[in-house]
Amino acid sequence: MKRTINVIGISLALALSLVAGVLSSKPMKALAEDELKEAKSCTFVIPSEFVPCAEKGLFINKNNPMESSSIFFDYFDNGKDVVLTNRERQQEEESGELEIIDDSLNMTKEIYQETISNAYNTQFGEDVGFTVTSYENITIDGYPGFKIEANYQASGQERVYQTVYILLSKYRMFTVTYQRAEDDDCIEAFEKSAATIHVR
Repeated sequence: MKRTINVIGISLALALSLVAGVLSSKPMKALAEDELKEAKSCTFVIPSEFVPCAEKGLFINKNNPMESSSIFFDYFDNGKDVVLTNRERQQEEESGELEIIDDSLNMTKEIYQETISNAYNTQFGEDVGFTVTSYENITIDGYPGFKIEANYQASGQERVYQTVYILLSKYRMFTVTYQRAEDDDCIEAFEKSAATIHVR
């Protein structure tokens, strides 16, 4: 039985927002890493068989529900490229909020697996066996990041496979996720799309 695409999108958005939260140390203010370059956008080509969904950043196979594959794009902005007035800066300093360095470059396979696994288990109300099978450091257009392959399976549903690209810039973290059920025929389309990912 195919899962509904809305559950995929909602749970994925929740999980990735949790990763962004962990990487920027939860509710504390985060300072961008000095060695990262600034980037305004991340672009890539969506295969013709995928169409926009009502959920922002989510593209579903036009043959859904027969084909439940999806592509999801999201980004996290740490807000540190905003220019503060002298008054805002003084208020921030007087607030006593801790400022720490954005530790995105130090994300590990273990941190990612634990964070996403917990988010999915909470979303589905059961242990879905989320497992990271491949975790690579990558660089695209001079921006560092990660390519992560994983899978999980909720009760009564097909196993779901994900390939996630996380790309880091000074103020923004971009995430592109390709997701398919076990019998979806879209691996080649996903690979062609991933080859067009650019950060500028």
